[in-house]
Amino acid sequence: MKNNDLLKKSSTDLEKELSELKTELFKLKFSLATNGLDNPMKIKEVKKDIARINTILRKRELEGSKK
Repeated sequence: MKNNDLLKKSSTDLEKELSELKTELFKLKFSLATNGLDNPMKIKEVKKDIARINTILRKRELEGSKK
């Protein structure tokens, strides 16, 4: 996911995306523990996407409190 794409989305859309990514991360970790993954790097990508979304949401929260 690109930062530009995430910045265009609203906060509610980002929160929805965040919950979906957290669910996906759980499933990936569970799959890795039980029967292995085809691409273990997918976990790293999902974690980075979660961090990107959290950063954008926090930035918006701080900008909102300044005004």
